[in-house]
Amino acid sequence: MKTIDKRMLWFLDVFVFILALLLDQITKSIARKSLAVGEATDVIPGVFQFLHVENTGASWGMFQGGSVVFIILAFIVSLGLTVFITRIPGKTRFIRLHLSLSLIIAGAIGNVIDRIQKGSVTDFFYAQIINFPVFNVADIFIVCSTIWLMIMVLFVYKDEELDFMGGKKKRSKTSGKEEK
Repeated sequence: MKTIDKRMLWFLDVFVFILALLLDQITKSIARKSLAVGEATDVIPGVFQFLHVENTGASWGMFQGGSVVFIILAFIVSLGLTVFITRIPGKTRFIRLHLSLSLIIAGAIGNVIDRIQKGSVTDFFYAQIINFPVFNVADIFIVCSTIWLMIMVLFVYKDEELDFMGGKKKRSKTSGKEEK
């Protein structure tokens, strides 16, 4: 397995984070400038539309008014994922892991920025055909990257490759006994 300088991985993480955060904030700004709250524009009539919603709750409007709790949780999760990123071995095989975690952090911070600035999160994508809750770019990063992360952990990486995550003690090849 090829190794990569940890500084290059940090650069990749920061670059992906900033790019994703900018994309999220720019699209939310466009939505706020283009549509009044509650206003919709059909993209594909009856299927998909841009619908400006200001969400003070969690995903799909649950737990309305809990912005302070969501800000604290997002910071804790983002900090934990950032610490976790530092533990990932500097191997090319783990670049996908870096990307998925950077996108999750960017999505979480993107929604935190909204909550701090406005007390709500700007959502604007609406899959009308299935009446799916209105969402935004940050939500896409969080959901898709979390699914990608789960697939990688379950089906791509071998258990021993993920030993850096902790929780498992290594077994000595010669004695079969656990080592610390």
